[in-house]
Amino acid sequence: MNDQPLCLDFRSDTRTCPDAKMRAAMAAAEVGDDAYGDDPSVLELEAEGARLTGKQAALFLPSSTMANLVAVLAAPPDPPAVPAAHTRLVTGEDTHIARFESAAMRRFGGVRLVGVAQRDDGSPEPAALTRALDDGRGQSLIVSLENTCMLQTGNALDTATTWSLAALARRYGAHVHLDGARLANAAVARQVSVQTLAAAADSVTFCLAKGLGAPVGSLLCGSAAFVDRSRELRLQLGGTMHQAGVVAAAGLVALRRVPRLADDHALAAALAAGLASVRGADVDMPPRRTNIVTTRLAGLDAAELRRRLAAQGVLVLPLDHGRVRFVVHREHEAAAVPHVVHALAGAQTASASVVQPASSSR
Repeated sequence: MNDQPLCLDFRSDTRTCPDAKMRAAMAAAEVGDDAYGDDPSVLELEAEGARLTGKQAALFLPSSTMANLVAVLAAPPDPPAVPAAHTRLVTGEDTHIARFESAAMRRFGGVRLVGVAQRDDGSPEPAALTRALDDGRGQSLIVSLENTCMLQTGNALDTATTWSLAALARRYGAHVHLDGARLANAAVARQVSVQTLAAAADSVTFCLAKGLGAPVGSLLCGSAAFVDRSRELRLQLGGTMHQAGVVAAAGLVALRRVPRLADDHALAAALAAGLASVRGADVDMPPRRTNIVTTRLAGLDAAELRRRLAAQGVLVLPLDHGRVRFVVHREHEAAAVPHVVHALAGAQTASASVVQPASSSR
């Protein structure tokens, strides 16, 4: 082990901080006022986001949670064929939208969220999806897919799966939304373009503030008409930013770093292999790993395992069924792996200690 301090906060890839190159871009950013549509850095970012995802247009928003909410509210045509209160959103029961965003959908849009069973890869089970869509006939229907699948150890769905589920949804006239908060990770893991994975969806959320390392922001991409509706909804929800070019410049730097996510995936694979060597550890093995590793340790619940790891300087997020989550990002180094493996081995006998409460964020 070297003597340099290691970054051992594995709770989320939102923990990254802007590096010198990103800070320089922010300091030099040309700005206008995005409320009036004349911030050149925002316009450049939105154009790049549309190109990357293969959609007609893109909208810059503060967060993926707001982007998903706006997407659901903007999905019905304007004017909507049915009242918003009759909108049914169908998604996997363990997706981030189902777990952490449904209250906002219900409160601000009157949307009924229906969670359906998911397959091992994180995709909705087709028979369960079909039943939910059958039950929603006569309503405005939205199907939301997630890629990568957060609670399925960050598994990257393949193109064929996405197209198959989108085709099923469209037989019912549903709008297909892709929560692609880590879509860049999925594309790198599947060795295809972001556009290829986004092609089956009508709208796509793409986060800049996770593994790509921007301090804030997500893009919502879709048709020009959809983005026009979304822009008005962003205003109504208080999501419009003024001299937003300062953070848009960071987003532009982030977009250029998509290929480097492969380094995070390689380090996550090394971490998973190391953790699996610990006696009593059960490390989840997704079909296509990205930057997330989840494990459980025999005899410990997730909260206790989190406390014991934190006592040794390793921060993780507790999940269901005794699992804890490690999310690898660009600030982690290979030298961290043996330290984390040693910490997990020591967790069998370490004394519990008090740490910060866990977050339910991505």
